[in-house]
Amino acid sequence: MTGTAPVPFTADDYKARMDRAARQAADAGLAGLLVAPGPDLVWLTGYAPPAVTERLTLLVLAAGREPVLVVPTLEAPDAGKATGAPALALRDWTDGKDPYALAAALLDDRGRFGVSDNAWALHLLGLQQALPDTSYVSLTEALPMLRAVKDAAELERLAAAGAAADAAFEEIRNVRFSGRRESEVAADLAALLRRFGHSQVDFTIVASGPNGADPHHEAGDRRIERGDMVVLDFGGLRDGYGSDTSRTVHVGEPTEEERRVHDLVREAQEAGFRAVRPGAACQDVDRAARAVIADAGYGDHFIHRTGHGIGVTTHEPPYMIEGEERPLVPGMCFSVEPGVYLPGRFGVRIEDIVTVTEDGGRRLNDTERGMVMVD
Repeated sequence: MTGTAPVPFTADDYKARMDRAARQAADAGLAGLLVAPGPDLVWLTGYAPPAVTERLTLLVLAAGREPVLVVPTLEAPDAGKATGAPALALRDWTDGKDPYALAAALLDDRGRFGVSDNAWALHLLGLQQALPDTSYVSLTEALPMLRAVKDAAELERLAAAGAAADAAFEEIRNVRFSGRRESEVAADLAALLRRFGHSQVDFTIVASGPNGADPHHEAGDRRIERGDMVVLDFGGLRDGYGSDTSRTVHVGEPTEEERRVHDLVREAQEAGFRAVRPGAACQDVDRAARAVIADAGYGDHFIHRTGHGIGVTTHEPPYMIEGEERPLVPGMCFSVEPGVYLPGRFGVRIEDIVTVTEDGGRRLNDTERGMVMVD
């Protein structure tokens, strides 16, 4: 089961994104944006180069100017087939020519530019040499909310990715855990994500027993035992948009303490979700979830932020963390994933992707959040 294909994005969709990005850059006092191959380029144009090489590929955006994509001549045919290509001009360069001279001719020679985080130092230094009076700032620093608010078509893809991850969990809870290596269960999870339509699996954390106290534990050779708590955290991309969910299961009957900690994390996750509403600050979500855990005496064992944005990448702004005062806006999507980690013993994390609605929030994951026992 992979579900129905999403409605394709159009050239007009990409044009609107490029126009919006250029306007936001101008509003931020930038001369423009320079976008290298990576998630930003795909989101803005629909173009992903066949291979990321040392040859310069660069989208140049500036308010009031036509978008220009600088590409190697040998990749120009592929770039011209991208869905967003009708909304931009292509400028190609051949081996032996200076691509930085071509790009420099498109830029304000004293401008300050936002540069996508995926840009190679090689290319940025080449531009600086060609235009020594220019300056640069990372796109995440300059325009952190560029991709944060999703439109209806993007929300549909995120919901489908979340449903696929949920389907994978419903299947994995029925497989045998005890006596198997973490890596074996992780392989099962990866196969299930692909079976349910994911084209890319970004992570399959299977952290059993004491390994559960490491939030980013990589599944290894440890054999899962009866009596283990097991943190499952998995996700990837389906139709270009991300999934990310966590559930903590128990092999056999849990102890009273394990139940108590699991119930505490579930309560914190619910508190974080209920804090989601338009106009609330990102940090309010973190505060709501963290207060539940701190009040129960486990505050020192909640060692990461409550959430991160998700879209064409599985981790992106906004972040649900103390000090992030940006207001929530309908269409934002992010995780709510509090946890408690007891070194040498076990960990618990419960995570849903949530989108901000006009009057609150909506979960994009809806599998059982209570204690699930597995064999």
